[in-house]
Amino acid sequence: MTARPGRVLVVGARGRMGECVRAALARDPELRLAAALEVPGHPDLGQRLEHGVELTDDAEAALGACDVAIDFSAPAVTLATLAIAAGRGVAYVTGTTGFSEAGEHELRAFARRIAIVHAPNFSVAVNVLTWLVREATRRLGPGYDAEIVELHHAAKRDAPSGTALRLAEAIAEARGEALAERLVVARAGETGARPPGAIGVQSLRGGDNPGEHTVMLVGRGERLELAHRSQTRDHFAEGAVRAARWLAGRPPGLHRFETVLGL
Repeated sequence: MTARPGRVLVVGARGRMGECVRAALARDPELRLAAALEVPGHPDLGQRLEHGVELTDDAEAALGACDVAIDFSAPAVTLATLAIAAGRGVAYVTGTTGFSEAGEHELRAFARRIAIVHAPNFSVAVNVLTWLVREATRRLGPGYDAEIVELHHAAKRDAPSGTALRLAEAIAEARGEALAERLVVARAGETGARPPGAIGVQSLRGGDNPGEHTVMLVGRGERLELAHRSQTRDHFAEGAVRAARWLAGRPPGLHRFETVLGL
């Protein structure tokens, strides 16, 4: 007997990432779209999508029809939907970034009730980049200054990007340090000399760029650069669908996408 495909809710189903996730689900033999959620007042509410799924703003009903949710929205939307998912025992994949410290605490609390994969970036290549950055930092040693430059589309709401912060965190991990003590996200005016061990992140915004990240490890007389450049959002969606497959049957817990990939 053939197993039933996993039932997936796409949060923000008519957004840029929601459209990509739905397209990725349509290519996946193990998962299918079972519910589609949008914000109240969205002009497409009631529209029929794949498999006759109706676009709704009723999170309770949408989650009741699903085994796992995939969410690339905004912190307030994600936390509100997660609260319902936790009550219903629905696993959750989210690429939402820009959470406050309190929001991060809520996310960890929900993970005590359901399995969650949370990542700032679901590109397999970006997660390999993170691994490479950690290893390069560790092997090069303390004589290299770390700088990160990221570029995203003009409509992105948070800066630095979650991916840039994850890359910075990987550098801090390799050094055995706390990122909060080393992170520098703004320089202007008379800043003085670069603080020893600083991890700099500069954010650029413009056009429709899905995302570029360059990590520079700058030594005396040489510089190592590790970079990733996105041209579409498709690989983010493919990674999220991969995470949704991985979550099937997992106990409660908060997981990185790196764990899904075995990195």
